Amino acid sequence: MLDLDRLLCDRARQVDASGIRRVFELGAKLSNPINLSIGQPDFPVPDAIKQAAIEAIKSDHNGYTLTQGIGALIDRLTQLIKLDVGWDVSGLATDSKTPVMVTSGTSGGLLLAFMSLLGPCDEVIIPDPYFVMYPHLATMCDARAVLCDTYPEMRMTADLVEPLITDRTKIVLINSPSNPAGAVLSRQECSDLLDLCRAKGLLLISDEIYDVFTYSESRSDVARGDQSLKRCPSPARFDGAEDCVLLVRGFGKTYGVTGWRMGYVAGPRPILEAMSRFQQYTFVCAPAPAQWGALAALDVDMADHVGDYERRRDLVVDQLSQVTEVPMPGGAFYAFAKVPEHLGITASEFVERCVEKSVLVIPGSVFSSRDTHIRLSYATDEASLMRGLSIVCELMSEG
Repeated sequence: MLDLDRLLCDRARQVDASGIRRVFELGAKLSNPINLSIGQPDFPVPDAIKQAAIEAIKSDHNGYTLTQGIGALIDRLTQLIKLDVGWDVSGLATDSKTPVMVTSGTSGGLLLAFMSLLGPCDEVIIPDPYFVMYPHLATMCDARAVLCDTYPEMRMTADLVEPLITDRTKIVLINSPSNPAGAVLSRQECSDLLDLCRAKGLLLISDEIYDVFTYSESRSDVARGDQSLKRCPSPARFDGAEDCVLLVRGFGKTYGVTGWRMGYVAGPRPILEAMSRFQQYTFVCAPAPAQWGALAALDVDMADHVGDYERRRDLVVDQLSQVTEVPMPGGAFYAFAKVPEHLGITASEFVERCVEKSVLVIPGSVFSSRDTHIRLSYATDEASLMRGLSIVCELMSEG
């Protein structure tokens, strides 16, 4: 009989199951939990997007596409990126120095980037707290994720990053707005990080999956010709950024199509060409019907949903700030609240108390080397949100 455990490689042993999944498993045992743990929007996918995907299926757009994506979507992304960040991008088939490519979600784009850039003993600097997949992506490449402690403000700045740079560093990865804290870097902080990476010869990866979900006080004006946008500050908007920034964005969070696995990347040609080669032998291409749906999504205005989430954000911060410390989220749809020290327990233990009250939140240890905070998602209906908040605040006030 095979010793299956012996067959597993060290890489597989080093990657743990997501702590978020463990909370979901606990929730599955509850009859009617208040779920403040889910990291996906609660609004329905706009009809125009659904209809475009349905029509694509009916029209037999169900086979492989070009690895870089369908031409119509590439053309629209080219226009969007030009308008938003000022880059002259194009598809990989042209001679543009800055191409754009459709990926299987932002996660797929990040995996391809890590595979293209990191080898054994190479280093990538990531924020702490971080999105759950970041350190494991490094592990998959036999590389090392170096944690940049951003507590208590949760903002990864150039001053915090610079001391962590070594001769093995290749990438600095930022996530703004961030998961789990909703932190948004300022325009100046983006500029400082870009200058640092340029001076040190490093690639700056800007994971902007929540770029549309940026709230009023954190947005910056983007003027292109006779048009003005209100968007998340980005290092990609500064002169020459296309030479040292890999821009990573997606459709799933913005339009509620998380299960479609749709993202896109733009950046220096040599890096995207390497990513394209890896995509050929892994994902092959992003799902064809979903690409047509994503094309339609670019014409959908999500401002009302963003405004609704900003209002929920205000409710959450107002309630939590009365019982604990919580940095003001400038975007996304999460709050990262500290478990009060007077309780004398870890965040994981606090989450267990929440589960006993049928409330699901995520312990900070899932996202961090610390176990001091919880992540609460307000991507749920307001009635459930207020009931869950009431219970969390009550538990934090005990003792």
